[in-house]
Formats: sequence, structure tokens, C-alpha cells
Amino acid sequence: MQKKINKKVKNKKVKNKKTASIDVGLKRIGVALCLDGSVVFPQDAILRINRNQAAREVVTFLVEWEIERLVVGLPKGGSSEEEMERRIKHFVSLLKLENIEVVYQDEQGSSVEAKEMTQGVFRHKKDGKIDSIAAKIILERWFLKEGNRA
Repeated sequence: MQKKINKKVKNKKVKNKKTASIDVGLKRIGVALCLDGSVVFPQDAILRINRNQAAREVVTFLVEWEIERLVVGLPKGGSSEEEMERRIKHFVSLLKLENIEVVYQDEQGSSVEAKEMTQGVFRHKKDGKIDSIAAKIILERWFLKEGNRA
């Protein structure tokens, strides 16, 4: 009986890890987070001056929110898939994450979907809102793939 209880608690704990996602772009990094395994919130995007500055800001965000898992969007398909995957994985390596689980999720079409979702809701400026909504979509897709609620 005790083993079953511990197993349930363990599974629940894994499911409810504080999770963030990033949509890495050349000019902006969209950011979203989910603290309870059920609701995903887009956050302010990180404007990218250079990769080291952007990496520091991502790490600061992850530490401030005590994030336990990072979901990173990777483009699947398209002509520059390999090059973008190489750049994104290099950027993730700059984060030097030790106690944060890193997983990758297909981001294909997330930016287009974010633009369509927000058409008429706010002006589409280059302030990173679309990028963070794309990060939200990426995280929601990951939760769906993993069989979680969010």
C-alpha cells in the first residue's frame, strides 16, 4: 500500500513541475510559463541584443520563477531546419542549466498561429508579444503531447 501512495505522489510532483518555454528568435525570445500544470501564461519577451545578454536574461527569468523544466521550441520541416536547430541548441548550451530539465518541442507554425489568434486584439508591433504567445502555444502543445492538462 505504501508503494502505491509514494508512486502517486511522485507522479503528481513530476506533472506539476514549474515549467517555462522559450521561442528563440534572432531578435526576440518569446517566454511563457506554467506554475501549476494547468494554465500557461505568456510573459514579456526578451529583446535580444546579443546571445550572451539574452542567455543571462533567460537564466535570470528561470531562477526568479524557480523553473524546474524548460521546453524549447524547435522548428521541424522547412528549408533551414538544421541550421535553426543548431543555433537554438547552441543558445540553450549557453544557459548552462544544471538543475533544470530541458526538453524540445516542435514549434512549427506557432508564430503564425499566435498572429492569427491575436488579429484585431492588439497591434502587431515588434515588441515580442507575438513571440511570447508563440512560446505559450509551444508549451501548451508539449503539455498535450505529454498527456497533461495545460
